[in-house]
Amino acid sequence: MSTLPAPGAPSPAAGPTVVVRTVPLGSEDPLLAYLPSGRPHDELLSWVRRGEGLVGWGTALTFESRGQDRFAEAEAWWREVSHRAVVRDDVQRPGTGLVCFGSFPFASDSAESARLVVPSTIVGRRDGQGWLTTISLDPQLTLLENPSVASDPEPPRDVAFADGDVSPADYAHAVAEAVKRIGAGEVDKVVLARDLVATASAPIDPRWLLRRLADRYENTWVFSVAGLVGATPELLVRRDQGLITSRVLAGTIRRTGDDAKDLALAASLARSSKDLEEHEYAVRSVAEALAPHCSSMNVPEAPFVLHLPNVMHLATDVAAVSVDDASSLTLAASLHPSAAVGGTPTARAVELIGELEHMDRGRYAGPVGWMDAHGDGAWGIALRSGALDAEDPSQITLYAGCGIVAGSDPESEVAESDAKLIPMRDALASD
Repeated sequence: MSTLPAPGAPSPAAGPTVVVRTVPLGSEDPLLAYLPSGRPHDELLSWVRRGEGLVGWGTALTFESRGQDRFAEAEAWWREVSHRAVVRDDVQRPGTGLVCFGSFPFASDSAESARLVVPSTIVGRRDGQGWLTTISLDPQLTLLENPSVASDPEPPRDVAFADGDVSPADYAHAVAEAVKRIGAGEVDKVVLARDLVATASAPIDPRWLLRRLADRYENTWVFSVAGLVGATPELLVRRDQGLITSRVLAGTIRRTGDDAKDLALAASLARSSKDLEEHEYAVRSVAEALAPHCSSMNVPEAPFVLHLPNVMHLATDVAAVSVDDASSLTLAASLHPSAAVGGTPTARAVELIGELEHMDRGRYAGPVGWMDAHGDGAWGIALRSGALDAEDPSQITLYAGCGIVAGSDPESEVAESDAKLIPMRDALASD
């Protein structure tokens, strides 16, 4: 576990105060256009959907933790930083004032660390209201000039793809073994993932990926935290002034590109006993995890079909009213891993993932998002994503996973995983 100030700044453990200033910003420019060029990829931060959300850059503070207690340690660190902060906030909305971005590894035994990042500059927008936040350890903080739109990013060049730790053949074998284990009664569902490595001839600019994803997948939250970049359709949890919401996705079918055929496929997905069963597991796990923190909860009786450009999902939006002061990160920790990314029963399914998957997911399928000093925030599941290599910024590892149940067919699951890799593969294209 470590607490790191920005380069050249004194350690926050030595006593300096975090100074924060938020002012209104009237610009209508796209949020992602503000992300500056020439920055290391791990200093570019994003949580944007349909033109609203937050982007940040620079580093005021960072935190890392590993192991079973990674969520609790991150929460404790954030409470201490928030307690020390001196904040002047002229906007007073969730996401203004002191804010951190974060991402967490899926597994407690991952070699990857959990990360919280407090940027030095944040630009946000909500319901048409924009703002600028600056954060510093310098007590003489002066407000920066209004940020300017950055130059357009260059596309990746000469991108080549190669199998990662889990090839398509390996994945099909793992799915077949999982179906056997399900048939033997070990679990009802297990989510298995695979990886794909992309290498370009020069460092990959995450701003290119973010813009492509935002343009093509408007129903997703486009994120970037410490080199993890993606567009997730699944909101693990949002806490917004006492209202808690979660979007659950489970059950997937690939689109054909033919509108009439896709409508028929959507109808078949909504009637599929295999997919409805998988979806019910996921919704139940979310509702049970949120219940201790809620005074009331609305869980729709049936899912709807969420249409994305490459696939369609069964989706359910769960809404609840908070009954305690649990932060959005505490709620995310209580939900992780949900049945949507782990399986059912979850504990045994996660053990089975460790036995069958043969790779470290890192922060793929872990919580990713942001939180403010009041505990409000939004955390998605890091799906449809890739991790830029810390040592070689011209390389990125892409991930995709599928829920395996008794009726799963290995070749069909390979095809579904291919479909889920399309967003990141397309984002790397230069056309």
